[in-house]
Amino acid sequence: MSVDPFSDILKFTRAESLVTGGFTAGGPWALRFPAPDKIKFFAVVKGSCWVRIDGEPEPVQVNAGDVGLLAASRSFVLSGDLETEPLDAMQVFQACGNRFLHLGDREEFSYLGGHVLLDPVSRELLAEALPPWIHVPSGSPQAAAFQWLLDQLVQERSLNLPGASLASDQLAQLLFIQILRAHLNNSETLPVGWLRALADSKIAPALRSMHGDPGHAWGLEALAKTAAMSRTTFAVRFKQAAGVAPLSYLTAWRMRLAERALREEDVTVADLARSLGYTSESAFSNAFKRTNGSAPNRYRAVARAV
Repeated sequence: MSVDPFSDILKFTRAESLVTGGFTAGGPWALRFPAPDKIKFFAVVKGSCWVRIDGEPEPVQVNAGDVGLLAASRSFVLSGDLETEPLDAMQVFQACGNRFLHLGDREEFSYLGGHVLLDPVSRELLAEALPPWIHVPSGSPQAAAFQWLLDQLVQERSLNLPGASLASDQLAQLLFIQILRAHLNNSETLPVGWLRALADSKIAPALRSMHGDPGHAWGLEALAKTAAMSRTTFAVRFKQAAGVAPLSYLTAWRMRLAERALREEDVTVADLARSLGYTSESAFSNAFKRTNGSAPNRYRAVARAV
């Protein structure tokens, strides 16, 4: 069974990264982008620019090889300098009629952008675990991986080989994963939640245990043992990182697995209860109703009627 909570949750939320466009620029230029309704990522392939995000106190300079990820729904400006009045990016791209455009009379700057699609039912599991803005500079320990991915993305765009669109999306997925991996090294900047807990090497083994066998009769003692900590120390540290107690996290993950199974599979409630570690169908049904406000069969009926 899986012992990788990171992969579990990316699969569970059906995170899918797509390259949506890019541009080159030279001379004075600035573009204002509307607040995205999806997680947005971008990479600077050549040159440098300023990023001004609504709600952030200071602009950030990003350079060739840097990548950024915007998880918050905030408008932002990309610019070659801090004085040029920004154009509306959507109008500029629409007028161009192309996903890739050129601004100015020189090619001093090159940018690739995209977004991450998430399952609308479970998207908050990932979206709420991320900080509003992640900037990974080219000097980070992951620089070599980022540079290779950016080089490949540029090649797929320029060579127009068969399967280029699919290859670009697969590379974008790897880029998204690498951004999250890089940010796990800065756990103190992560919001309280499962991603911050996973970044804590002391309590990550307990997360892996729960995801690896969610149907096991885990108790606080056994989970603390996987972390080589006392019950009290483990419980306090887990809640500080994850925002919930260990067994509450386990119950919440079981309920998410149950919701997905009820929406998409024909498993009986009794079999689902057993697979998730409940001693009886009624015990599972009561736990499910406390979490979701409806009994499992009612939840299934409503979900499938939509």
